[in-house]
Amino acid sequence: MNQTEKKRVAIVTGASRGIGAAIARRLAKEGFAVAINYASSAKEADALADELCAAGSAALAVKADVAKSDDVHRMFDAVEAQLGKVDAIVNNAGVLSTPPLADTSDAAYDRIFDINVRGTFNTMREAAARMNDGGRIVNFSSTRLALKLPGYAIYNATKAAVEALALVCAKELRGRNITVNTVVLGPVATSLFLEGKTDEQIASFSKMPPLERLGQPDDIASVVAFLVGPDAAWVNGQSLRANGGLA
Repeated sequence: MNQTEKKRVAIVTGASRGIGAAIARRLAKEGFAVAINYASSAKEADALADELCAAGSAALAVKADVAKSDDVHRMFDAVEAQLGKVDAIVNNAGVLSTPPLADTSDAAYDRIFDINVRGTFNTMREAAARMNDGGRIVNFSSTRLALKLPGYAIYNATKAAVEALALVCAKELRGRNITVNTVVLGPVATSLFLEGKTDEQIASFSKMPPLERLGQPDDIASVVAFLVGPDAAWVNGQSLRANGGLA
């Protein structure tokens, strides 16, 4: 990193692959120094950091389980020490599990809430205390919340919680010029979405949006780039649907 030039610093959680990796690449192109958070995929995260650095960007792979507040605190410490104070955080880390509500175990409930809700809460709380004024917080929700599909009760509950957190946090950060917004995703062609689905199911999901295709990680990265950039300075406390018109 050129020490004479102060780059904006972004943390992208769950960024070793899929949507998170696409966002990390896009933000690097937009001039951010990017912290690539991962929980277990060290090889992929390190490779992505090396890729971005080779292209002239500042990047850092940083391990943290976002469901653990101590890990999140240490992640911010590492990012501040090596890249600088945080200007944007993108809460991409999440898990998807779709057993019927009656068949959901306590362990499964705890896991999905820990990552999807507690993880977002932990990073938002740390960002609210430590990020630069004028910063950007971007969370993720899902169009499944509107579709009310069987099997998604617990997952949908986590995303409703995330949207509620963002709406209140946007008001609590009054006076610091920090925006807090949520991207509401439709079906996106990632391993998280495709895993366990038949070709027929994937084809059916592809036809559901009026645009008649699955979203791609780069589609989402473009929306995030807008929300963390100067053109979205007046967009705050909003849920922006990036779903091809599905709902």
